[in-house]
Amino acid sequence: MYSKLNTCVLQGLKGNIVEVETDLARGMPVFNIVGLADTAIKESKERVRAAIKNSGYDFPLSRITINLAPANLRKEGSQMDLAIAMGILISNGVVDYNTSQDTVFLGELSLDGKVNSIDGALPMIISLRELNISKCIIPYDNREECGVITDIEIIPVKSLKEVVDYLNKDLIINPFTRVENPSQKENYYDIDFSDIKGQEGLKRALEVAAAGGHNLLITGPPGSGKTMAVRRLPTILPNLTLEESIEVTKIYSVAGLLKKKELIKERPFRAPHHTSSSISLIGGGRIPRPGEVSLAHNGVLFLDELPEFKKTTLEVLRQPMEDGEVNISRINASLSYPSEFMLVASMNPCPCGYLGDPLHECKCSQRDIQRYLGKISHPLLDRIDIHLEVQPVKYDDLKTEINGESSSQIRDRVKRAREIQLDRFRRDKIYTNAQMSNKLIKKYCNLSPSSEKIMAQGFKKYKFSARTYNKILRVSRTIADLAGERDITDSHVLEALRYRSLNINQWG
Repeated sequence: MYSKLNTCVLQGLKGNIVEVETDLARGMPVFNIVGLADTAIKESKERVRAAIKNSGYDFPLSRITINLAPANLRKEGSQMDLAIAMGILISNGVVDYNTSQDTVFLGELSLDGKVNSIDGALPMIISLRELNISKCIIPYDNREECGVITDIEIIPVKSLKEVVDYLNKDLIINPFTRVENPSQKENYYDIDFSDIKGQEGLKRALEVAAAGGHNLLITGPPGSGKTMAVRRLPTILPNLTLEESIEVTKIYSVAGLLKKKELIKERPFRAPHHTSSSISLIGGGRIPRPGEVSLAHNGVLFLDELPEFKKTTLEVLRQPMEDGEVNISRINASLSYPSEFMLVASMNPCPCGYLGDPLHECKCSQRDIQRYLGKISHPLLDRIDIHLEVQPVKYDDLKTEINGESSSQIRDRVKRAREIQLDRFRRDKIYTNAQMSNKLIKKYCNLSPSSEKIMAQGFKKYKFSARTYNKILRVSRTIADLAGERDITDSHVLEALRYRSLNINQWG
């Protein structure tokens, strides 16, 4: 007997429908799967056989052929187990063929018939909805991440027997729905901006960067509080909106990093070690997976000790920083992952760390300094909105009993600035000032004649590129938003120019 069911396979974050054709024929009892299947799918034969038997059903002693169509599409993952098992049971007469025709089946089977959770469930469900699929049976443990998607029935199941009973109408399973707004939930942290002594300029730069989603480079001697301050950056970032949360959760679901199998509510904060490879940052591999730049999507990518990274590794950041996505080419397909992240990097000014430090003598030669700074290319620096040089913490600041502003106070200002931007860009499909295109910059970053004069003087003095000019305008717009002002003023432009005054003649 013949049957045909639907399941799904991912290419990047895009789900494609796969037809699972099952044919039971007379002949020697063999079990074949054809259709460009990977090792995990070929191994599913033994899982499916054991799951059917241990669920109390007879495994047919027939010549079983499973065809996964289309044949030219590479199939990867164990999420097809459930569809393959149901195809066999339907062809064997255990389940009525007609009850399964409007349904997509997703799930990995264990030997006892349990339906295990899968990676990539959320992007599959979103893609299926876009393909006008009305119903999908998924593992019970994936229900939380998928339940926020509307206009498609989500049927969570725990076992193969539950699926059979549901399709035979011996069991009622209500579609799972979940209404949640991550932005309304408060996050709690053990660290706070009030822990930082002094360094008001650094805290202000982090506030501006957080408010507009701007890239930030911090240069300063060891012990000046660079890493400590950046580690507190998540405490002032606003929660993800529902749309942002779904975007981030899709990536973590595909990467297999969704531990609780539910929506991610906090903005990602990724801090890879400086020994990381280019592939770990960008993504890829034999079975392509998102890299750190995609895992930091809608959040922060923190690169501590920036010059310690290989120069070739840093250079691969340029394309995702500019385009907001990563493209990975393979023989059978080209995949893309989003990468709208906020790069925050810190570094010492020289190998010993004390160049320009009033309290310590630098022991580095000019050649050592040039070699050290030369790892950071000018094109990469050009893509960083804010350049900040910090000095050692003063003794009086260390001894003071007066606490600085708390994270909640700064976060309130950042949140208000982000809300202004969400309202401004509600029709433009972006979230922050840092994402503005040149067209939007012209629309929202108009300067007065006096501000234009200040900008022209800075442009001439520091020999800015056209990209840097636009970066300064974006930062100026963010500073104005933090102040709650509609127009960009002279003071906003002056502050933005200060964030690009770092001497980079010896760099790259």
